[in-house]
Amino acid sequence: MIRPDLSLPIPDDIHAAHFIGIGGSGMSGLARMFLARGIRVSGSDRADSANLRALAALGADVHVGHDAAHLGDADTVIHTGAIWPTNPEYVTARQRGLAVIHRSQALHWLIGGRRLVSVAGAHGKTTSTGMIVTALQALGTDPTFVNGGVIAQLGVSSGTGSDELFVIEADESDGTFELYDTSVALVTNVDPDHLDHYGTADAFYDAFARFADKAREAVVISADDAGATRVRAQLAHAHIVTFGQDAAADVRVSDIRTDGPVTFTVSHGGVSVAARLPVPGAHNAVNAAGAAAVLLTLGFDLADAVHAIEGFTGTVRRFELHGVQRGVSVYDDYAHHPTEVAAALTAARSVVGEGRIIAIQQPHTYSRTQQMHHEFAEVLEHLADHTVMLDVYGAREDPVPGVTGKLVSDDFADPSNVHYVADWQDAADYTASIARDGDYVITLGCGNVYQIIPQVLEALGRTPAAADQG
Repeated sequence: MIRPDLSLPIPDDIHAAHFIGIGGSGMSGLARMFLARGIRVSGSDRADSANLRALAALGADVHVGHDAAHLGDADTVIHTGAIWPTNPEYVTARQRGLAVIHRSQALHWLIGGRRLVSVAGAHGKTTSTGMIVTALQALGTDPTFVNGGVIAQLGVSSGTGSDELFVIEADESDGTFELYDTSVALVTNVDPDHLDHYGTADAFYDAFARFADKAREAVVISADDAGATRVRAQLAHAHIVTFGQDAAADVRVSDIRTDGPVTFTVSHGGVSVAARLPVPGAHNAVNAAGAAAVLLTLGFDLADAVHAIEGFTGTVRRFELHGVQRGVSVYDDYAHHPTEVAAALTAARSVVGEGRIIAIQQPHTYSRTQQMHHEFAEVLEHLADHTVMLDVYGAREDPVPGVTGKLVSDDFADPSNVHYVADWQDAADYTASIARDGDYVITLGCGNVYQIIPQVLEALGRTPAAADQG
């Protein structure tokens, strides 16, 4: 892992950019925007993907695998923190004296002097960003945007618009969200995470306070979340707008119903507007209130803002249906923190009816699993009917002895509620053996767990329903 060095200079002009790890959702979005600016783009990733093929179709020179030869005549190299210092492209770029910058610095360069809306938070920021972007488009504006996930109705995670507004999902994981010159800051919640970077929860809270206080126009922040409330108390900002279910929230959401597509009411300044979203879950009603609060600070009418948000259809890898086989629906969700897992399973519970929920959980990073294994077990056992536990997706981290998916499964109070299995085919076969008509299977994690879904659907197709087995 490479920690970003934000003191490194960002070039004034970039003519040929090479992206190390170009296939990721965030990096591929940046690459699209560089191409839209007329900049020559090349890049590499460790595996082929739809993102690589899409970028190639747009004119990027993409490669599978990392090799110094892939740098070509690039004058600037853009990387994520997930690569290792020994990456041959990174090493050669440094040796050549090329400009080597973190992806956050590349985004800062793209933003320039635009009026920036930055969406930050431990959870909900991808969905909230998508809501703001699609609502702004519905309201007749043409914002530029970079999101951490693909916005379903747009089919992309980034886009170049003609207006002054620029909307981003601001990543708190490595502190780089403090880099941006934000006009309106949205803080969805502040649930301590990424302590491998911050060290302590206090440092995590302090970073959010610095991020929010730097906003030039307004801070929109949750009134419900305990961490956000703590951060709000640290702020010296003159224009703070709160949102949430709390009775004192400036933009309040109430009357939430989750028996199907979520319905709710958003109120502000004596005006109340009824709303309905095609995506389930009470957390999405709260996300919508936060998005509406941002739109209010940008000058839009409450009713217009809320009705524009109603058109939002979700983001890829957020409670996304991948297929139905013998009556079993198979979903995927990016949830990789106990709070996110709880939100995803609660949303599933609101629409599954009489069916059961079978979670396939892939813990993300050894450090988070080591710190939060008990919390994961508690949430999964309480909210899922059964859990199939996979091994840890290490991402940028080296393995830690003794830290596997079994660390989570061993914390279940009732061992019959969980099945730890390292082999994916065995996991898919086991899931199919216990699933029956009406059940939801949902993969959970921000690693590559979604790639097990074809195996699960295939296993469901050849395995009799659990109720039919003798």
